[in-house]
Amino acid sequence: MSVDSPAQLASDTNPDPKRTPKVVPAPPRGDGKFSFAEARNLIGDLTKPNPRIYWTDFLLSIVGGFIALNATLHVPRLFWPAPWVIPVVIVSYLATVLLFMRSVMFIHELVHLPKEGFKGFRFAWNALCGIPLFVPSFLYYPHVDHHRRKHYGTDHDGEYLSLSHHSPWMIVGFIGQALIIPVLGLFRFVVLSPVCWLIPGARAFVHRHASTMVVDPFYERDDPSDKEMRIVVMQEFFCFLVGSGLIFRHKIVTGEWFDPLWIVAYSVAIGLLTLNEVRTLGAHRWTGDGGEMTFEEQLLDSVNYPHHPWISELWGPIGTRYHALHHLFPRLPYHNLGEAHRRLIEGLPADSPYHRTVATSLTAEIKALWRRARDRGKPAESKPSAMAA
Repeated sequence: MSVDSPAQLASDTNPDPKRTPKVVPAPPRGDGKFSFAEARNLIGDLTKPNPRIYWTDFLLSIVGGFIALNATLHVPRLFWPAPWVIPVVIVSYLATVLLFMRSVMFIHELVHLPKEGFKGFRFAWNALCGIPLFVPSFLYYPHVDHHRRKHYGTDHDGEYLSLSHHSPWMIVGFIGQALIIPVLGLFRFVVLSPVCWLIPGARAFVHRHASTMVVDPFYERDDPSDKEMRIVVMQEFFCFLVGSGLIFRHKIVTGEWFDPLWIVAYSVAIGLLTLNEVRTLGAHRWTGDGGEMTFEEQLLDSVNYPHHPWISELWGPIGTRYHALHHLFPRLPYHNLGEAHRRLIEGLPADSPYHRTVATSLTAEIKALWRRARDRGKPAESKPSAMAA
């Protein structure tokens, strides 16, 4: 089985020269290697998170999301069959998905924020977003494994699949799982949580196999510390209350079982998850084969999308469109990633591998991934010339 190296694959979707940033990179050094120290010197003053930005962005996003959700739910009931109802519902549905997507993606920041100084923000995020949307922060604790140099792309990394080495149908299945994840999430907290409380022996299996936001369905989470388990139990208890309310609230209030909120909530969940799956497909080039990758291979396996910010910020909010940069400096706050990227493009030598992390668009990267998966068994010489080094 032949798949090109990360360096070769990075050239498959090189940015259009007409759309590269309006800066002039430093002259080549001649060695074509990435200097971490050089990069760190360029962005060293951008590492401090601004709490005011975090609070304002999150609160506006989550409140706006719930307003849009209520519009999607209640406008048809109150105003049907007015001709403007359908376009209003479509707009409010899209707004719900995008605003909830932005709100949920703060979970990524929670892992990397300093432990001190953001306790209130962590509590507010879980209370207003994580628990109501069934994505409490404990699900994302293993994200740190994705950033460990020795774990990236291996069995220890739950956020990686060797998609370039498998059938394109795996890509289809990866997106299609959005149809069942909402049901599995409800099952996890309404059914499995009480099982763990009543049958302690079930806890280990549920924690290892059903308590993590993962890309690899076969990933097994490490056993928790006592402190971590207390957080898990507390958060899943409140998720259980929310899930039970979702199931029984309409019956209790109206005496009827069917709740229109089920349809709206499921539709929003599918939209949000599909958008996130598509975003995830473009976050990496997925060139790893399960073995340990070098630092430069990991860098070239990740992607930045600095272009078209009004669009890319919708599908890749809270800094996730700068994924390669985030892997270089995981603690760099999301609101400084754009400036950091500009400095690195301007300040690093023209032959630095960092320049090859830039992609023109998400669709271009996903198309390239599809081609690599489709052509994975072909000899290198029979692949399209764009794939060659």
